[in-house]
Amino acid sequence: MKALKIPEATITRLSIYSRFLKRLDKKGITTVSSGDIAEGVGVSPAQVRKDLAYFGEFGTRGVGYNVKDLIRYTVKILGLSEPWNLVMVGAGNLGSALVTYREFKDRGFTIVGVFDNDLTKIGKRIADLEVMPLEDLPAVVQENNVRIGIIAVPAKAAQDIADIMVDAGLEAILNFAPISLNVPSNVEVRNVDLSVKLEILTFNLALRDK
Repeated sequence: MKALKIPEATITRLSIYSRFLKRLDKKGITTVSSGDIAEGVGVSPAQVRKDLAYFGEFGTRGVGYNVKDLIRYTVKILGLSEPWNLVMVGAGNLGSALVTYREFKDRGFTIVGVFDNDLTKIGKRIADLEVMPLEDLPAVVQENNVRIGIIAVPAKAAQDIADIMVDAGLEAILNFAPISLNVPSNVEVRNVDLSVKLEILTFNLALRDK
């Protein structure tokens, strides 16, 4: 991989390309062009070629890309060659939905522990996982070599949960709470605020109406 800073938007598109390629592979398609990928995911062929060029030379001019090879390259680039264990705090409706979200397992992510501080939820099962008390989180992290945590709790509790995760040694957090977290600089955080995504849609629709 070239020693340059890769735009986050490129990584996002690479993930989308990878999933699209897996769908092609399931259909038995063996070769694909940048134009095919572009049409399938809604970007330009030039954008596809530019994104892939960050990571090396792929494909053959005039022929295209071997689908299986490009899947293997994108999976390796995205760090998905080995499975990833996750822990999640929050056993409410969102947490339950995330535990049963099939795409996680399909992409190599396994939630190995679900935690909550609500006594009415502790001991109950979500799919094949039993909800555990928060004090068990550090042990589960250590026993399962977990590096990523998911926060699916109300905003008022999210910072406390983030602190617990950092203290347990987690290196990255996917945060579904609508609040910015304060964490050490060596901890990666990605916020998923669904209301913000909706507001982008309403902004764009409002522009059309002007």
